[in-house]
Amino acid sequence: MSEAVSAVQGASASGFVDVAEAGLVGMVTIRGDLGDSDFAHAVGSVTHCGLPKKRGIAAGENDQLLWMSPDELLLVCAHEEAEARVQALSAALSGQHRLVVNVSDARAVFRVTGIGSAVREALAKVTPADMRPRVLPVGEVRRTRMAQVPAAIWFDSEDQATIVCFRSVGTYIFDLLVQSSKPGSEVGHF
Repeated sequence: MSEAVSAVQGASASGFVDVAEAGLVGMVTIRGDLGDSDFAHAVGSVTHCGLPKKRGIAAGENDQLLWMSPDELLLVCAHEEAEARVQALSAALSGQHRLVVNVSDARAVFRVTGIGSAVREALAKVTPADMRPRVLPVGEVRRTRMAQVPAAIWFDSEDQATIVCFRSVGTYIFDLLVQSSKPGSEVGHF
């Protein structure tokens, strides 16, 4: 069996913000009726997270559960635990209309860190999503586009954002973030 490798193999770069691939991250897509209490209980029993509110993020002991759409959640966990989470979620949701898939190796994850509004500034240059703190606060997720490709963005803190995209466009997103964070390219919008 081959060893898992991340999309851009840990690449990082520094500009007016730092851009780094997060490495191997476990991600499980969970689709079903988010309004159903049995669904919520089953997901909570495995993830130890409550269901997040619309566009929200719920944190458990070691996992995060992100609201991705009215019928979709994304579980973020340790890469080596993703398949076990799929099995546990499938068993807990048995008999319910649902989809549970390990998408870890189909995604790339990047972290952008910087001081003050620098992270928002770098991201605002490459996405149509409104990066103002009152529109995209810490702890809320946004599915959007970054230049030409789909991505999800959330702020872990005011100084760090996480970006998830398809693995196939990981190099493109990394290069895009590096370009948007070149020293001297600050716009000063925020």
